[in-house]
Amino acid sequence: MGNNEFLEVGKIVNTHGVRGEVRIQPWTDSPDMLLGVETVFIDGMSAKLVSPRVHKSFVIAGIGELKDIDAAIKLKNKVVSVKRDCIEPPDGQYFIVDLVGLKAIDADFGNELGKITEVLTLPGNNVYVIKGEREILIPAVPEFIAETNVEAGFIKFRLIEGL
Repeated sequence: MGNNEFLEVGKIVNTHGVRGEVRIQPWTDSPDMLLGVETVFIDGMSAKLVSPRVHKSFVIAGIGELKDIDAAIKLKNKVVSVKRDCIEPPDGQYFIVDLVGLKAIDADFGNELGKITEVLTLPGNNVYVIKGEREILIPAVPEFIAETNVEAGFIKFRLIEGL
């Protein structure tokens, strides 16, 4: 589905300390995924991630040559991207950008429920927003997901009474 060269992986939400480090809110299931990335892109410019580490659910890192808080503050609210081929999600996990637009199929009956229009990242777990005849919200947890097949363009969901 999404075969763009770049992948948005998070947003710089604040500075960290006085030496030019930033706090990145990762848009991945696991902040550890960003630790193996050397080069990121901010506003189309490449920069090195310096000494990245996970702190709570954020990634703290220096960005390229930034040495002080005044330079780092200019990056606040900027989106961080990586080259897609530099990052691999762990088995069984997917990039949100690859899930949006997939067909949602009822695993029991085989009928199409609609398309995934959004993935809400909420505390606890993500939630799929499916728009078809009506809008359905389904938690992204194993009990509800029968099969994810990004290549074939669908996710099969097990529905429960009331959904």
